[in-house]
Amino acid sequence: MSSSGGGVIGGGATVAIGAETGPDVVLRPRGPKASALGSSRGGRIALRTIALGYLALLLGAPLVMIFYRTFEHGLAPVWDAVSAPNALHAMRLSLEIVLIVVPLNTVFGIGAAILMERGRMPGKTLFGLLIDMPFAISPVVVGLALVLVYGRAGWFGDELAAQGINIIFSVPGMVMATALVTLPFVVRETIPVLRELGTDSEQAAETLGASPWQTFWRVTLPGIRWGVGYGVVLTTARALGEFGAVSIVSGRIQGQTQTLPLYVQDRFENFDTTGAYTAAVMLALLALLTLLAMNLLARRANKRGGH
Repeated sequence: MSSSGGGVIGGGATVAIGAETGPDVVLRPRGPKASALGSSRGGRIALRTIALGYLALLLGAPLVMIFYRTFEHGLAPVWDAVSAPNALHAMRLSLEIVLIVVPLNTVFGIGAAILMERGRMPGKTLFGLLIDMPFAISPVVVGLALVLVYGRAGWFGDELAAQGINIIFSVPGMVMATALVTLPFVVRETIPVLRELGTDSEQAAETLGASPWQTFWRVTLPGIRWGVGYGVVLTTARALGEFGAVSIVSGRIQGQTQTLPLYVQDRFENFDTTGAYTAAVMLALLALLTLLAMNLLARRANKRGGH
């Protein structure tokens, strides 16, 4: 090939060779490849449009309508609905259940994750299946199971009633139902982080004389904190919005055993649309705050992983 000439390689790019400056290879995509790139970009745009349209149809439009219906008559009806005694009690009870359930499931989730990933015990597979059971069965079934065990006609109902302890149709039953349906989140978010963390650091700490408790607090827990935090956020979101299991065991008594989701249904069934929409907006705002916290945790975890 001459030094001042040019050639074509592969039919898809032109090779220009300079006489004085040495080889100067310029690859220029031609017709078929350029059209393939264009169609690929168009396909991505189409997929994004379909995904965003699907989300807007299922999530965006209902949320917009709820906010519109809530504030269409001004702020005064909304304030009256928010400050109603039953609404305040429902909000307070929902937050109380969250404050009880989330720490319990966090402690259990960390312990169960370490046991399943680090421990050696028979029946580990069965233990994992039991933890995942709330993912597979309806929350209503969870509520009915609690009634069969702790209700007046259940296995332990008479004995507990004789001691003056009421589980079903009271707050303890609601806490138990919420704890059951939110049981797997911390466990399943922590196990992959433990697996990725490995055991080298823990073994090094033990070699240096650290006790198991010191190893956990100074090595294991800092290494899994992002997974635990993510599981806590998911547990909080599910506990706030739980309806099925709680509706079975609560009795739905106004001002006593009515959480915020149950209050929404009660107001809607009683044709108090402003109260129902206002309570729904409160739940939506709590959910948005939970999602914001989840995204912040994910970003911090990604930045930490990048470093």
